[in-house]
Amino acid sequence: MPITRVALLVLEGVVSFDLGIAVQAFARGPGPEGAPAGFQLTTCGEQPGPLPTGDGFSIDLPAGLEALDDADLVVLPGRVSSDPGPSPAAIAAIRAAHARGARVASICVGAFDLAATGLLDGRRATTHWAFADAFRERFPAVELVPDALYVDEDDVLSSAGLAAGMDLCLHIVREQEGAAAAAALARWNVVSLHRDGGQAQFVPTPIVHAGDDLAPTLAWARGRLDQHLDAAVLAAHAHMSPRTLARRFATEVGTTPKAWVTAQRVALARELLESTDASVDEVASRTGLGTAPVLRRHLARIVHTTPTGYRGTFRGRPTPAA
Repeated sequence: MPITRVALLVLEGVVSFDLGIAVQAFARGPGPEGAPAGFQLTTCGEQPGPLPTGDGFSIDLPAGLEALDDADLVVLPGRVSSDPGPSPAAIAAIRAAHARGARVASICVGAFDLAATGLLDGRRATTHWAFADAFRERFPAVELVPDALYVDEDDVLSSAGLAAGMDLCLHIVREQEGAAAAAALARWNVVSLHRDGGQAQFVPTPIVHAGDDLAPTLAWARGRLDQHLDAAVLAAHAHMSPRTLARRFATEVGTTPKAWVTAQRVALARELLESTDASVDEVASRTGLGTAPVLRRHLARIVHTTPTGYRGTFRGRPTPAA
């Protein structure tokens, strides 16, 4: 597969956490060997040289806006304050990259800088839940989806607050490199293997760490995806009532037990399609999806293709169009 050239555009006051997410995803990759295959990251600013972050220290940028000239993906991390917005030169460079065919993605409140370019007008987007009202007021032409983890509009993408930026980056890696590569990156960064973009953001209530109670049950369920796993089965393993389990899932995982199990099964199906020659029926059986039509329905919903088309894309074999 071709190399995706990523330009990480860092503006004054950048949130270092957002910056680090993109570096972890597109430069460091899974394991000590370095960048994941398929991505080449350049960190840049409006001009090379030192730039103050929003966290009390400066970073030295190796490149300026010229890095966007041949970028396939431009990433905008959030800033402590997005007022004023990007300079006219930065906006022009972002718009020129987009017009040339590059995708543009924002992390957290980087959506404010992305919206300032006009590229989100009439499009769906998301940002950190705490800044939703301010975003609506400032950018009424954008259709804000305040409870999504990330929104993929094909050529423009946006993520919710902070750690949801990793979900968006994993989504991008999964699209290009496949489910196995995304899973390896997630495991290396010790984050959830897969969270759908439409999954709800966490709400501002106290959150109990999933490692205390749910984590053992989630790990147990991942090893038994081919078996019957409804809320009652999960609740019994977690020594909770189904109602308590549902509340804990909503608070700690951000979704329902049923939706989580389905997402894990689809993720495993994608890995099996990429890495084995198992038939579609066998993949459906091994993942607990049951039948080939059910697997086809989920793949059509998530990646808009068939199992055979998906396998061909990620294993380099030409297949008929879906």
